[in-house]
Amino acid sequence: MSVIDNGKVAFVTYTGTFPESGEVFDTNVGGQPLAFLVGYRNMIEGFEREMMGATEGESRSFTLTPERAYGYRDEAMIQEIPRAQFPAGQPIEPGMVMAAYSDQGPVQFTIDSVNDEIVRVDLNHLMAGKTLHFEVTVNSVRDADEEELLHGHVHGPGGVDHSQKADDCDDSGCGCC
Repeated sequence: MSVIDNGKVAFVTYTGTFPESGEVFDTNVGGQPLAFLVGYRNMIEGFEREMMGATEGESRSFTLTPERAYGYRDEAMIQEIPRAQFPAGQPIEPGMVMAAYSDQGPVQFTIDSVNDEIVRVDLNHLMAGKTLHFEVTVNSVRDADEEELLHGHVHGPGGVDHSQKADDCDDSGCGCC
């Protein structure tokens, strides 16, 4: 029987909720299983650690505090950016989630406030500071192939499809695009 371990590809079905309210923040139940390459930082560390050693067909239930999930909010991650740095005429409203590209790759941020001159952005992860509960079932586990290990992610169904170059490929150098 296959077991989740480093260098394996795991396929899981999950539901994530906020434990204090029971509100579902994400699920793939009724859809395709989530595929991830174990040990390659494709998942939050706490999730991956909780799933280590799980076997096909096994279900696990666990709660991750912020330090085991997306970390705590950091007020230093709130920055003020001149409005002129954003495309002219682009609507910008508090609460909007946007993305930009940095020298480390794409960066997602939330608009905190806007005036004529300054846009205040929050670079904290949307889940920073939150406790998360997961119900997870392991659908299957397989060995990763050499190319997946080299690229650091799953290929094929449930993973990255390299048969066509995506329009938004970042040419990050992984050899995938």
